[in-house]
Amino acid sequence: MNDSAPAASDYSRRSIGVFDSGVGGLSILSELRRALPHEDFLYFADSAHCPYGERPPAEVEALTLRAVQWLEAQGCKLAVIACNTACAFSLASVRAAVGIPVVGLVPALKPAVQQSRSGVVAVFATPVTLEGSLLREVTVRFADPAGVRVLKIWHRDLVPLVEAGHSGAPQTRSLLRELLTPLAQAGADGLVLGCTHYPFLVPAIQAEFGDTFALHDSGAGVAKQTRALLEQAGHLNPGAADGQVTLYTTGEARQVGEVARQLWPAAVRVRALRLPEEVRA
Repeated sequence: MNDSAPAASDYSRRSIGVFDSGVGGLSILSELRRALPHEDFLYFADSAHCPYGERPPAEVEALTLRAVQWLEAQGCKLAVIACNTACAFSLASVRAAVGIPVVGLVPALKPAVQQSRSGVVAVFATPVTLEGSLLREVTVRFADPAGVRVLKIWHRDLVPLVEAGHSGAPQTRSLLRELLTPLAQAGADGLVLGCTHYPFLVPAIQAEFGDTFALHDSGAGVAKQTRALLEQAGHLNPGAADGQVTLYTTGEARQVGEVARQLWPAAVRVRALRLPEEVRA
């Protein structure tokens, strides 16, 4: 036995790392905390480079690896990539490059297809996600055999609006009306929220469209998978106290903190993070 290896109980008390390009991943963190209330979380918001949606795949991959390596270096026992864009091109390579389990996101197309009565659903995401292999794979696996038509939609302004704390602002609702009305007219009855920022738009979507769309996101599934992996490894935190959340951002900590507190009801510590050009675990 390696005397330098941490005891199982000590390892179990390590934090879970969560990474997103900005504050959108707090929607995933909400589900994670619901499923794992005694775990501590270390959240990495790469706000300095947000949004990722129109960046070249190679750049997204490099930024994602950089972030997950940093989480591993902080001692995290598992990392969740809470960014659909990052997962679209980076999940396999990041898993191969680090020594901790990595949980990623898959667009929630399966339940949208299964629940659709009209045979038309839409995926609301970023260009990288819409053109990525993960969406293509779930489309071939679930939508094509069921004969369900999959529409794709995106807009570059939505993530910045959420990042600025304007999820329910008039300009956001106007933009959503413009984007989603053609989907409703095309008969779509399911809307896959394929970006972790978009669950924060749910109140605005429902205010504009009522129950026109059944809304689907990946949060609950990611939380379930994360808990299962920790249980299987015997790495659930054995403590009884509520876990704590610490948020690090490569952006302006005060600004990110203000938006995070709008989106996140629980107390969260926000700290500025300045990374070197290369981060190695």
